[in-house]
Amino acid sequence: MSTPKDLRYSEEHEWVKVENGKVRIGITHFAQSELGDIVFVELPQVGDEIQSNEPFGSVESVKTVSELYAPITGKVVEVNSELEDSPELVNESPYEKAWMIIVEPSDISEVDQLLTPERYEEMIVE
Repeated sequence: MSTPKDLRYSEEHEWVKVENGKVRIGITHFAQSELGDIVFVELPQVGDEIQSNEPFGSVESVKTVSELYAPITGKVVEVNSELEDSPELVNESPYEKAWMIIVEPSDISEVDQLLTPERYEEMIVE
């Protein structure tokens, strides 16, 4: 299972990548493997505000529907519209093609409070 070292992680299995002051968000390889085949992804709209630790969307698999929890607070500036037509990308490429949203953070230092790759790996093994 891959846990890219250049990302930060939430306890709810979202990953975060800082890019030019903005934050790209998706779900982890571990999360998609636990969910099974993804059949639908519901995401916020550009311009929506998301709140740290609050739901911002959902992922539906053949097994269940799971809420997505915001790892940081901020304004959605881009949404991966490819996931509407190709939700299976979440299973195939959780870190590259299946990013979900890009957020302009209210406070970029929130990223520092997220889990390091090493700590996230420890958590999913426990």
